[in-house]
Amino acid sequence: MKVACCTVKHSESFCWRKIMNLNSFIFDTSIYVEPEFKYIGNMHGNEVLGRELLIYLAQFLCEEYRAGNERITHLIHDTRIHILPSMNPDGYEVAARQGPEFNGYLVGRGNAKEVDLNRNFPDLNALMYYYERHNGQNHHLPLPDNWELQVEPETLAVIKWMQNYNFVLSANLHGGAVVANYPFDNSREPRIRGKTSNSATPDDKIFKKLAKTYSYGHSWMHKGWNCGDYFDEGITNGASWYSLSKGMQDFNYLHTNCFEITLELSCDKFPPATALASEWLANREALVSYMEQVHHGIKGMVYDENNNPISNAVISVAGINHDITSGTDGDYFRLLLPGTYTVTASALGYQPFTKTVTVGPAEAVQLDFYLKVQPKGNVKAYPNKKGSTTSKSPPTNLGPR
Repeated sequence: MKVACCTVKHSESFCWRKIMNLNSFIFDTSIYVEPEFKYIGNMHGNEVLGRELLIYLAQFLCEEYRAGNERITHLIHDTRIHILPSMNPDGYEVAARQGPEFNGYLVGRGNAKEVDLNRNFPDLNALMYYYERHNGQNHHLPLPDNWELQVEPETLAVIKWMQNYNFVLSANLHGGAVVANYPFDNSREPRIRGKTSNSATPDDKIFKKLAKTYSYGHSWMHKGWNCGDYFDEGITNGASWYSLSKGMQDFNYLHTNCFEITLELSCDKFPPATALASEWLANREALVSYMEQVHHGIKGMVYDENNNPISNAVISVAGINHDITSGTDGDYFRLLLPGTYTVTASALGYQPFTKTVTVGPAEAVQLDFYLKVQPKGNVKAYPNKKGSTTSKSPPTNLGPR
């Protein structure tokens, strides 16, 4: 496997990267605290519109940056933008051989082994739902034993990518419907044929806001009636639509700091080339507006008393049962709606520190933390979501172990 990458600071900011045959563009300008954002397309090989739109988007960002577009310049200078046009190039090749006129609904959906990549991530929902009932961990859930041997090469590459970057916001582009789908995809309730139930995350309000940002930025998604289905305001909770396990968007939320939604962008999974121009115009504003959402909430650094950054510090927001952590350089980003919040930073070996902050509708508020070393003989373990230092272990039959 070869990895080739170039980075140009504060210029065209264009990078071509190959990761396990996954072609990925990165717009990179990292001098100060800035969030990581990603778009992923073509996870299902026969759902091709997202793949084409992301290539259009990469070209658009470069051209508008060179032209001096203030909005795009600001976005590129303040954001690390990762674009992965095709997560499943092998499936795409199978679908492309049939073309748009003869493509079947499932032909090329899976990878070269015909595995559905959106049913291939480690199942952390069962573990999360167990912890909800037993006062357990609420973020960065551990992966099962030997998980690398249980996933496909494409899934493995993407998980490693997630682990190497402190992603804050993401969207996964699909086709076959027109709706913005947000977590959880996997239902808390037992599956009963013909019955679905809403399965909300602790960040349900912000996820709805993110989904509406895309649906109302899109030319017609927000109208609700599309492809014979109706989704109020063009959004839906995943489990409320239909329950799906081992999906990528739930995995992002439960294993990393990243908030991801799934965008279904066309009734036709493989639209003809003649439709691409109109589809690009329908999605362009939504694609840009959604990226801009990464700059809402709070952001900052976690330091010790000597101004050394603290990695893996836990950032907790009172009233929201989902924590995030600082990155390797001590930086953190926490998406929040406008309001007043009580925020606590804690780290192993340090005394926790709490601040109150008011978040407005504009740019993220900078909120830095300086933690004092815990007195010797009084070192405490990381608290979980309710202050307890221990939690019950889940039954061994939960999850894919």
